[in-house]
Amino acid sequence: MKNRYIASFEAAQIESKEIPQFRAGDTVRLGVEIKEGEKKRVQTFEGIVIGRSGNGVDSTFTVRKIGANSIGVERIFPLYSESLKSFEVIRKGRVRRAKLNFLRGLKGKAARIKELKRK
Repeated sequence: MKNRYIASFEAAQIESKEIPQFRAGDTVRLGVEIKEGEKKRVQTFEGIVIGRSGNGVDSTFTVRKIGANSIGVERIFPLYSESLKSFEVIRKGRVRRAKLNFLRGLKGKAARIKELKRK
């Protein structure tokens, strides 16, 4: 059981951040704040969500993209992090799994995910 002060703080954290609905298989574009010395800038990271874990303030999600020379890059982001400046869902993917770890072994066209048709 959590302390009531911690629970109220976490509830305030969740209310202050606007996160769109997304799940595994969706393609997202994130604006991540990068600090280099004294300067700060926002860098975009676009890829496929391969999984979500945790609940509440402690929840995280993993995004995978294919970088230069077809090398896979994965990053784990805390959902309610202060470094996430923008969050945009580009495509909804049609998948039948909660964790898409099988994408790590696939390359090229085999690693594509079908788009969810909206009615």
